[in-house]
Amino acid sequence: MTREEFWTLAEEGAVLLDGATGSNLRRAGLPVGVSPELWILEHPQVLLELQRAYVDAGSQIIYAPTFGGNRINLMNYGLEEQTVRLNTALVRLSKEAAGGRALVAGNLTTTGKALEPVGEMTYGQLYGIYQEQISALAEAGVDLLAVETMMGVEETAAALDAAQSVCSLAVLCSLSVEADGSALFDGGAAEAVSTLQEMGAAAVGVNCSVGPDQLEAVTAGMKAVAQVPVIVKPNAGMPVMTETGEAVYSMGPEDFARHMRTLVLAGAGAVGGCCGTTPEYIRQMRDTLR
Repeated sequence: MTREEFWTLAEEGAVLLDGATGSNLRRAGLPVGVSPELWILEHPQVLLELQRAYVDAGSQIIYAPTFGGNRINLMNYGLEEQTVRLNTALVRLSKEAAGGRALVAGNLTTTGKALEPVGEMTYGQLYGIYQEQISALAEAGVDLLAVETMMGVEETAAALDAAQSVCSLAVLCSLSVEADGSALFDGGAAEAVSTLQEMGAAAVGVNCSVGPDQLEAVTAGMKAVAQVPVIVKPNAGMPVMTETGEAVYSMGPEDFARHMRTLVLAGAGAVGGCCGTTPEYIRQMRDTLR
């Protein structure tokens, strides 16, 4: 899918993305301290059931579970030399789950390493890291790319640059921001839209961090400068940590869907859920937006 093809899809109405993967895998038994990518391949039925449920709920695009599949993140588990193999196998699994009923996005995220001069990572190093993962995703047959939960505009630009160097797939870019729209490393929501759309992103927006009830002003601010669809994929409200370390999110599916309708009216053109959301959140959102 090219950028122009994604725009055609968005012209039909707000594009429905999927909901959370990580929090649902935790609930299904993913232990702390192990590679989610490897665990999924050892327990494929968990992902297949989750992603099929998202498609049944109305998701037009599901994200392959390649979120942490870059060399830097995989290094935490001694798996950096398996970058290509893991990304390829995980895409294959999501394509099986989609069954031709939804598009599959190759998913990638921050390395967590700040760029110079704040950190030690150079733009060229980051570009190469993303280029390796994106090449594997494109070769595996993803329909488009989703660069999400990024912590700054500059690192997102590196991922977008890398994508455009190896393929012509549409790239959806979203940053994790505070309620005021500011990002952790650099820039913010509106700046991200302005910068990344000029670089060729198919859609730009925000995901994770906060609930949809805190994002109306941020969404309107992005829409004011947007020439591409605006992505909004928030958490199910703010989490409360239990004594056992489990994150319990405050917003149920109906309230989530109601707030997401407000964000669509404020300008969101591609919507889904992040941490704490389930297929039921997507189903409720689909029905509410209709």
